[in-house]
Amino acid sequence: MSETVERHEFGAEVGRLLDLVVHALYSDREIFLRELVANAADAMDRRRFEALTQSVPALPEGASIRILPDKADRTLVISDQGIGMTKEELARNLGTIARSGTRAFTQSLADAKPGERPSLIGQFGVGFYSAFMVAERVEVVSRRAGAEEGWAWASAGQGDFTLAPASREEPGTTITLHIKADAEEFLEPIRLQTIIRKWADHITVPITIARDGKDEAANEGTALWRKPKSEVTEEQYAEFYRHIAHAFDQPWATLHWRAEGTTEFAALLFIPGMKPFNPVEGERDSRVRLHVRRMFITEEAALLPPWLRFVQGVVDTEDLPLNVSREMLQSTPALARIRKAVTGRVLSELKSKAKDAESYAGFWENFGPVLKEGVWEDNEYRKDLAPLLRFRSSAVEGWTSLPDYVSRMKEGQEAIYILVGDDAEALAKSSQLEGFRARGVEVLLLSDQVDAFWPERLDRFDDKPIRSITQGAVDLSKIGGGTEAGEAADVGKLLPLLKAALEGEVSEVRATDRLVDSAVVLAAPAGGPDLQMQRLLRRAGRSFGAGLPVLEINPRHALIRKLAGAEGDLKAEAGTLLDLARLQDGDVPRDPAGFARQVAALLAGSLD
Repeated sequence: MSETVERHEFGAEVGRLLDLVVHALYSDREIFLRELVANAADAMDRRRFEALTQSVPALPEGASIRILPDKADRTLVISDQGIGMTKEELARNLGTIARSGTRAFTQSLADAKPGERPSLIGQFGVGFYSAFMVAERVEVVSRRAGAEEGWAWASAGQGDFTLAPASREEPGTTITLHIKADAEEFLEPIRLQTIIRKWADHITVPITIARDGKDEAANEGTALWRKPKSEVTEEQYAEFYRHIAHAFDQPWATLHWRAEGTTEFAALLFIPGMKPFNPVEGERDSRVRLHVRRMFITEEAALLPPWLRFVQGVVDTEDLPLNVSREMLQSTPALARIRKAVTGRVLSELKSKAKDAESYAGFWENFGPVLKEGVWEDNEYRKDLAPLLRFRSSAVEGWTSLPDYVSRMKEGQEAIYILVGDDAEALAKSSQLEGFRARGVEVLLLSDQVDAFWPERLDRFDDKPIRSITQGAVDLSKIGGGTEAGEAADVGKLLPLLKAALEGEVSEVRATDRLVDSAVVLAAPAGGPDLQMQRLLRRAGRSFGAGLPVLEINPRHALIRKLAGAEGDLKAEAGTLLDLARLQDGDVPRDPAGFARQVAALLAGSLD
């Protein structure tokens, strides 16, 4: 090898991923062309934008993406005149995969059965590697716009790649695929034309395919969002959605409209029909693309709030200059009006779609936790979002809403009751619900991580307070229908004994009427975080400064009745009651090993 050629090992996970992509996605081989053409179009959009905002040479007039199949050499060349890459960018972009979703994607490929392989390559930043499904070797020659030198990247997809100086007359990137013997169909111009029409017809950069010595146009290049709705078919919408979202599903909702008046813009947005493997990738910013007079400007304009980041699409306006800067994006009034209008339109669509309960349930299971973030962080839209929320319930099957809950409230019930935990099924069996079930009072079961936060901000709905049943003393006396069995013991002497025995571990011991079958239950002090929030804070190693929990006892339970007549300090018995209460709430005993020994001893004694 020449001394100027550098050999590098692929970064973490790339080698394994390449093997899986090549062998696991065989049925979707044609998508390699969509991925490479999309990358080329993005590079040309970026050069066009940087030429307006930085000292980068402008894109040549008539610039296009050129596809050249060569049956004799068994090569397929895809060339663009985009921004290009430096040596460092080639190594970083083509030699490593840093995105967090890669591991999940790789594992899903390894675990899936044949015929059930996930094919959402574009969502994980690994689209370039799909080239190895059809190529035994891939060579990339690139020159960054504004740079004098070019660089060549090459690999057979088997663990390493090379980098070497290369010459390229103009900025841009040329990818040469050395096609495998079983993939020669991708050297047929008509086959390539079909793939481009299917996957990339709406890319606004011209795409040509060399055929019989001439370059023939391969895509229509129409800005679909600029066309009247009546002229766009459902198939065209679906194809464009798949292109812009790098997805293969059908959109759950399509929003296409043109706004006129003070601020004019055209918008084409999609709500996905399925949840990506990792919908947020550790990022919370909206990636809706901003265009100015059809020209792509950026996908970092935050056109939608973070809690609508699952929405994909394009917004195109005449009311911004082509050389709009990042600073201007933050401050221009026109963009602020566009953001407000687009957010309002998406919310209106969700309200309309929510009328179909079955369809909306599918959306909610995909993106409900993301939508809840808006209740927590966005005061402007909090009340608009509240009716869109859905919950599991102690009283009804499936999903229910706050308006539906309010319509079922019992006479005398003053609050909307919620129970927050890690698992909805476990919550449905919680001892916290016993007194509520006995009185026919419904409790909403919240099990998403964000559920520990947003109720505090919403606070009320339809003038009814939202209250965690683990927070403070819940008075159910105004609601009839209790079915407590057994005579209540006089626990006047027992309560101070238990509190003394548990000094430093509970803030209070009190009797409760919200238990039926259980002897004890935990509650949080009034004014502090509820039990779930306390658990989250403990896991994060943070102090919540809310004081110790409250131990509530059931005076009608046989165990409590016996303890009420017992003598002594009750230290051991009090500790066992506290451990039982912790276990019932999904927590661990204070001393798990000691508790296990105690239970074992009790069992042994019961068998004697």
